[in-house]
Amino acid sequence: MNKYETLGCLGSGSYGTVLKCRHRDTGRSVAVKKLLEEDETVRKIVEREIRLLKQLRHENLVNLLEVWKRKRRWYLVFEFVDRTVLDELEQFPSGLDPLRVRKHLYQILRAVSFCHQHNIIHRDVKPENVLVSQLGVVKLCDFGFARTMAAASGEVYTDYVATRWYRAPELLVGDTRYGKAVDVWAVGCLFFEMLTGDPLFPGDSDIDQLHLVISCFGHLTPRHREVFYRNPVFMGVCLPEPAERNPLESLFGARLTPRSSRLQRCLQMDPDKRSQCADLLLHPYFTRDLIHLKYFFFNMHACTINHMLKIVSVNVSGLDTRNRCNDHQTVLSSAFSKNWPVRHTRT
Repeated sequence: MNKYETLGCLGSGSYGTVLKCRHRDTGRSVAVKKLLEEDETVRKIVEREIRLLKQLRHENLVNLLEVWKRKRRWYLVFEFVDRTVLDELEQFPSGLDPLRVRKHLYQILRAVSFCHQHNIIHRDVKPENVLVSQLGVVKLCDFGFARTMAAASGEVYTDYVATRWYRAPELLVGDTRYGKAVDVWAVGCLFFEMLTGDPLFPGDSDIDQLHLVISCFGHLTPRHREVFYRNPVFMGVCLPEPAERNPLESLFGARLTPRSSRLQRCLQMDPDKRSQCADLLLHPYFTRDLIHLKYFFFNMHACTINHMLKIVSVNVSGLDTRNRCNDHQTVLSSAFSKNWPVRHTRT
């Protein structure tokens, strides 16, 4: 750490501390994650994050600059980014402005899509883990819970991942056979929160979280019901059966357009029915005024010819300048409820 001057503490948690530092020679600001390797769990988290971030290089993923270990402490040096989406939500408690939401969401989807293309699941997409620079560049960070998907089918994964509010139904019931769709669900929850300023499902426990999800979307899939009742954690517990449905459509009511939105499929109970991030990037919400091309023209290496042709065809055939409705109000047309609680402590 001799070549870095500590400027302050950016945060701390159960696994370590993140410091804002400045390189003494170059003057560059960096974020240094300092972790004490006290047990096997910490070691696995650190080694996984290092391995994946060395493998993944993308403009919407945080850049790992260097790593070293000294006296059982790991030091991970990252590029410094000014703030997080959580910081923005605390500054604007009623939600971010629609254009900012659209730009943020597009870049978040690009980041997650890139991970998925490399068979990596992030497993902890949430406002705290989305960095935003002064220029509006979004970077997904914290890959401590990310993992590579199994090449062979049938491998089981850890079930306790993702902060509860952003946890997909399959994770809530303890299913250990899940995939990329868990990230898509989390992106849908984050999208709603950026729009409204309130978390979509702020459950106080896993059962409470399930109650909120089921009251909005209805019953679990048969497989997930079976997983729930076989899970020893829920022994003697019955699945929540809400007396009334509280569907998300109730928030926007008559203002919803009759046209279906691809992005509403982020929040399908059945993970097989959720859209993929690559498909969501082609939604008219992003392509209607060519805002998405800004990112591709500056980053052509991230875009295949086929993908560009799809984008161009969407704009040529689907662009309608006469209809500039508030698409941010239709994208999650299947998922808004009437009364949303105030922001709670994240768990």
